[in-house]
Amino acid sequence: MGHSPATDAAADSPTLVTTSPAATRRFDLRRVYTAAILAPAIYVVIHYLPPWALTLLLIAGGFIALMELYRISFQSRPNRLLIGVGLATSALILAWRHLPFALADLLVVSTLALLVAMLFSSSPIEHRLKDTTITLFGMLYVGLTLSTLVSTRLLPSGELFVLFVALVTWAADTGAYYAGTLWGTHLLAPSVSPKKTGEGVLGGMALATGAALLAHAWFLPQLSLLDALVLGVLLTGSGLLGDLCESVIKRSVGVKDSGGSLPGHGGMLDRLDSLLFTAPTFYYYVTCVRGIWPLP
Repeated sequence: MGHSPATDAAADSPTLVTTSPAATRRFDLRRVYTAAILAPAIYVVIHYLPPWALTLLLIAGGFIALMELYRISFQSRPNRLLIGVGLATSALILAWRHLPFALADLLVVSTLALLVAMLFSSSPIEHRLKDTTITLFGMLYVGLTLSTLVSTRLLPSGELFVLFVALVTWAADTGAYYAGTLWGTHLLAPSVSPKKTGEGVLGGMALATGAALLAHAWFLPQLSLLDALVLGVLLTGSGLLGDLCESVIKRSVGVKDSGGSLPGHGGMLDRLDSLLFTAPTFYYYVTCVRGIWPLP
C-alpha cells in the first residue's frame, strides 16, 4: 500500500537504486488480469453460496498463505511436523464457527499440540523454541485473523458485510498502489518498506472512502453514512498496518515476495496481508460499536 516507483529496486537491498522515469511509470498488467479472473469467482462464493463455502475458500487461501509464511521463515530447514500441526490447527481455528467448540478451547488445544510436536521435533534442540514460536505466530497471524471474516459472514446480511470489507480493502490497496506509483515522493516507512509513500496512503484512503460510501448507497443501508466514512478511514489504516507487518516479516528474512502464486501480486500472503487486519477491524466495529451480532 502506498508504493513509490523511485524505490522499487530498493525493496531487497539497503542500497538505494535510481530508476529511470520510464521505469517508474510502468504498471504490471498481470495485476489486472489476475483480479479480473478471481474477482467474479470470489463474488459468487460470497454472495450466492452458503457461509461454509466462504469458510472453505478462506481455508484454502489461508493454507497457501501460511505455507508461504512457513517457507520463507524456515527456508532451508523446514520442520514438517510443526508445519503440519500449524496448518491443521489454523484450519480448525478458521472454521471454529462451524464446529461445536469454543475458540478459547481450540487455542488451548492447538498450543498444547504444538508443545507436544516440539518435544518430538527433528529440529536441533537450539532451534526448537524458535521454530515452535514461528509456527504459533503463523497460526494466529493467518488463521485467527481470517476467522473474523467467517464470523462476519454469519452476521445478519453477512454476505453484504463481507462484500463491503473486500471492496473497501481492495479499493484502499488499489488507490495506494496507483497513487504511489504516479505521485509518490514522501516515503512513509523507508526502514520497513521503501515503496510506501504518504501520497499512496492518501490515494488509498480517498478510494477506500469513496468505495465505502458507494457500498452504503448501493447495497448496505444497514451502515449509516457516518459508519461508511469512519470505516473507509479505519480500514485504510488497518490495511496499511497489515501491509507494513508483512513487510517487516519479509525484510527480516530477506525476501521481496512471499511467493508467486498470483501473477502480478506476488504470493497469496502478499494479497491477504491487508485483509488480515481489515477483517478483524471491521468485525469488531460492527459488533462492538454497532451492536450487530451473529445469529444464534
